[in-house]
Amino acid sequence: MEYSNQSIVRTAKLHRITAWAEENHDIRVVLLTSSLVNPMAPVDDFSDLDIEFVFENNAHYVTDAEWVKTFGRPIAMVEEDDSYFDHKHAMKMVLYDDQVKVDFKLYSKAKFLEEAKQDVLPEDWDIGYRVLVDKDQLTHQLKKPTYQVSIITRPTEQQFRQVLNDFWWDTTYVAKCLARDELFFAKFMSENNIRTGYLLPLIEWKIASEHNWSITTNKYGRLFKKYLSPALWRKIEHTFAGSSVEDNWDALFAMAGLVNELGVELAGKLGYPYPYQLEKDIRQYLSAIKQKNID
Repeated sequence: MEYSNQSIVRTAKLHRITAWAEENHDIRVVLLTSSLVNPMAPVDDFSDLDIEFVFENNAHYVTDAEWVKTFGRPIAMVEEDDSYFDHKHAMKMVLYDDQVKVDFKLYSKAKFLEEAKQDVLPEDWDIGYRVLVDKDQLTHQLKKPTYQVSIITRPTEQQFRQVLNDFWWDTTYVAKCLARDELFFAKFMSENNIRTGYLLPLIEWKIASEHNWSITTNKYGRLFKKYLSPALWRKIEHTFAGSSVEDNWDALFAMAGLVNELGVELAGKLGYPYPYQLEKDIRQYLSAIKQKNID
C-alpha cells in the first residue's frame, strides 16, 4: 500500500467506526480526539485514529476483544483495563493490517459524565476533540478545548536550576559506567535520564523563548528539527552515540557543551543564574575519569 493513500484508508476506517457506533445501541457517544482534531498538531500518513466510545455499560466491550475485528484484521493489540487509568476508562490499542492504528478509549456513561462535569476540561479533551456521535446530548456540557495543554510554559527559577543541577549530577554516572564498560546502564542514564529529563526541556524552553511562550514542539521533541537552526541541530545529533565506549564519551561531552550553550542563553533571557562553578567542577571530574579510563 502506498503511504500517499493512507489518509484515504484512515478516513474510510473512521467512517466505518462511526457507522457501526450509530447502529450500536450500547454506544451513546463517540469522540475523535488528539492530533487529527488539534490545529497545532502535525498530521501525516502515520497519524493514529484516537476514538472514545461512551457505552451505557462498557463491561462487555472491555473484557471482549472480538468487536475490534469489525473494522479490519488486527495484527497487534494492547489491552488495558480501567485500573491503568484511575478507573476512569479502559483502552484497546489496535494496529490493523491496512497500517491504520486505532486507539479506542472505552468509557461507561457514568464515568464519562463524571469527567465531563469537571470545572477544568480534562487534558485528553482540552488538547482537542470532535463529537462524531451523541445520541443523548451528553456532550453539551463539555467545555470547548483550548488546545493549550501542550504549550511549553516558562520555567520557574527552581525548575531551571533543578534541571541544570540534575544534568551535571547524572553525567557522573555515565562517566563511571563508561569507565566500567557498563554500556546498558550508561545508555539508561544518558538516554532516559539525561536526554529525556534534562536536554528535552532545555531545548523546549529555548524554542518557546523564541516564540513568546506560545508554541508546542509536540511529544518528546518530535518537532525540534523544524524550529532549530541547522547548526544547532548538528550539535544535537552529536549527542547521539553508537555502541563503542569512545563514541559514548564523545556524546557525553557533546551533551555537556550543548547544555552549556542552552543553559547560558536561557539564563540570560530568563534572568536566572547559571551554575558556572558546578559545570567547571563536574567537567574536571568527567575529564579525570575519562583520562583514567584511557590510561
